[in-house]
Amino acid sequence: MSQDQSLTIMFSAGETSGEQHAANMFLELRKHLPRLRGIGMGGAKMRQAGIDVRIDSSTIGVIGLVEVLKHYGEIRRALADMKNLLRSEKPDLLVCVDYKEFNLKLAQFAKKQGIKVLFYVSPQVWAWRPGRVVTYGKAIDMMAVIFPFETQYYEAEKIPVRYVGHPSVDKVHPLRSKEEDMQLFGLDESRPVVGILPGSRMNEIKRMLPVMLDAVELLSAKYPDLQFLLPQAGSIDDEVLNTYLDASSAEIKVIKGQPYDAIQCCDAVMTTSGTATLEIALLAVPMVIAYKLSPLTYWLGRMLVKIPFIGLPNIIAGKAIVKELIQHNVNATTLTEEIERILQDHQYRETIVDELHAVKTKLGEGGGSRNMAKLALRMLEA
Repeated sequence: MSQDQSLTIMFSAGETSGEQHAANMFLELRKHLPRLRGIGMGGAKMRQAGIDVRIDSSTIGVIGLVEVLKHYGEIRRALADMKNLLRSEKPDLLVCVDYKEFNLKLAQFAKKQGIKVLFYVSPQVWAWRPGRVVTYGKAIDMMAVIFPFETQYYEAEKIPVRYVGHPSVDKVHPLRSKEEDMQLFGLDESRPVVGILPGSRMNEIKRMLPVMLDAVELLSAKYPDLQFLLPQAGSIDDEVLNTYLDASSAEIKVIKGQPYDAIQCCDAVMTTSGTATLEIALLAVPMVIAYKLSPLTYWLGRMLVKIPFIGLPNIIAGKAIVKELIQHNVNATTLTEEIERILQDHQYRETIVDELHAVKTKLGEGGGSRNMAKLALRMLEA
């Protein structure tokens, strides 16, 4: 393919993690096609990568039935805008990144317009509604999956699929050594460190941070030598975070823009379920996973989800290697008890660390963004 040939890729990313994947993929593509044009829906990270973001996704990156219903009008308008953009721009390739239901509708529309579709990050067909494999297969030209066990579901239906590696394998690398970070963050190496990761979405912060801070209060009262730190997600404003932290009597160090350096300093972490659990696993830090949803969303999940775990490390391992606390089981006492066990039971801790190393091995060497770029290039050439 001549580098002089001007091509356009349209990206559709509705969540923070998705727009980072899109940004990384586009930067890799630009190495091969410097004049490649990127347009679509996303946020600041995509803009920084050089993609012309026409629709801002910052207000529609929500999960859960109730949460989606609250933002339904905004989501519907965004979908209409993206369909209009497809019609007017007629890109050479549509790359749908995660944000499953929205992107399925967009992919179906693109297919009718004769536009090639590459879907990045499979819906969790292994967890619920496996029949969706066929539905997605009719709307796409290629499915790129991020877990090695996912390919079998598409291959069984003869749907084009590639395992491209999990993006976290590439990006989860601290900038400095643990010793350097301990000194930089003002932490005492002789005292244990507990991390607090309440999530990157506002609804997660509202549900999870208060109960985590209650656990911090219990832990600090019982173990005065503990140190606490909170890696602040870029999507959470200082004012919002400080509203909660100011109400706590515990001393908590907030670390901005250096999540992996912060996590590697921890001896134990309490975290909201999500991609963060996999990032913590890749750093081999023992954790307790906690999650709360609206009662209706939780009830529907119980009815539909067919796997026994919510945490990615446990799903990949195929067994419970770290403790999960869900819905009514999430409280200050249960969080405190699990953090205590991790810190005090040496054998328990070492077993968790060994299992987390095994999870990292299963995910392979990474190269997700590079592999996605190669896949997109082949589709553009076809």
